[in-house]
Amino acid sequence: MGNKTAIVTGASGNLGQVMVKKFLAGGYKVIGTVIPNDPVALDITDPGFDKVAVDLLNEDESAALVNDIVKKYGTVDVAVLTVGGFAMGKIADTNAADIHKQYKLNFETAYHIARPAFMQMMRQGSGRIFIIGSRPGLDARDGKGTIAYGLAKSLLFRLAELMNEESRGHDVVTSVVVPGIIDTPQNRKLMPDAEFENWVKPDAIADTIYFYCTDAAASIREPVIKLYNKT
Repeated sequence: MGNKTAIVTGASGNLGQVMVKKFLAGGYKVIGTVIPNDPVALDITDPGFDKVAVDLLNEDESAALVNDIVKKYGTVDVAVLTVGGFAMGKIADTNAADIHKQYKLNFETAYHIARPAFMQMMRQGSGRIFIIGSRPGLDARDGKGTIAYGLAKSLLFRLAELMNEESRGHDVVTSVVVPGIIDTPQNRKLMPDAEFENWVKPDAIADTIYFYCTDAAASIREPVIKLYNKT
């Protein structure tokens, strides 16, 4: 498996770091994206890890990254797209500019990598794409109070469905992973009285995504993977 490659966007985030380590442990070459001048330190010294600073809001820069990976390693086998942003706001507080900002943060950052990765996977005949979705994006009832965020995230589910329609008959599958509340230091600080054991561990998300990349899961074509634990 040493010749397989995985792209992880948002590699310095709580989930990103766990994803990088999981795929490195599985023998993948891992290319992790960070924002230019990322203040978060990454202590991953594995020789199979490439850290690349890229602006995922820039479509050409994102496509160039995928092209560079193909030139260097020959394939793009897995893409895990964790980058996004959150915003509160009811309809009365949300104008079109707010929606556009969330669209760029949550949809464009995913699409700018998903599109070239998908095209490469179709050329090579196999691949797995995982986009981190959200419950407000999956069900509008969970999205009240987060209008711009919920609308932006909802597009990721349509994107996965459309990509799976295009790849029907091919071994290329796109899934949206929908976590409940993720157990991160930031969330514990925001909700100190919550029952943390009910939340979803980043490791559990990484384990599930990795499983979907194994031979044991080869016949699964699941566009929505819900990881709620007890939330």
